[in-house]
Amino acid sequence: MTIKEIKEILELFNSTDVAELEVQRGDNRVRLRRASAEVNQVVMAAPVAAAPAPAAPAAPAAATKTPAPAPAPEENTTLVRSPIVGTYYDAPSPGAPSFVKVGDSVEQGQVLCIVESMKLMNEIEAEFAGTIVAKLMENGRPVEYGEALFSVKPR
Repeated sequence: MTIKEIKEILELFNSTDVAELEVQRGDNRVRLRRASAEVNQVVMAAPVAAAPAPAAPAAPAAATKTPAPAPAPEENTTLVRSPIVGTYYDAPSPGAPSFVKVGDSVEQGQVLCIVESMKLMNEIEAEFAGTIVAKLMENGRPVEYGEALFSVKPR
């Protein structure tokens, strides 16, 4: 999808009373949702596959905790961002080892974490081979669209 197409979709959305609109073309998806204060959100995300639910996820961190801003990415690193809103889990079930740790080498398609959204466990996979430089999220913490989860140095 091009920026021009996204702008056209946004103009169409603004000219109607539609509360929510989602358009998907191939791997690109744009979702617009009208908030109560008439704010429009534009989100682009890649589709993710649903995974089996873990036995019992760890208790979420306190909701009153304000998220720290993501640190500036190191040179030659790429941020892996959440494609959906949900709860971040770094292991398949409570007590299980994390999918990845800082310093781990990862391959394309390897599961990095799970983001639970509406009772669906969505596996977030590495889009390229590399090394995990930093984990930017705490286990059990809510995540937003596009929020940085990992910093990865591509190979």
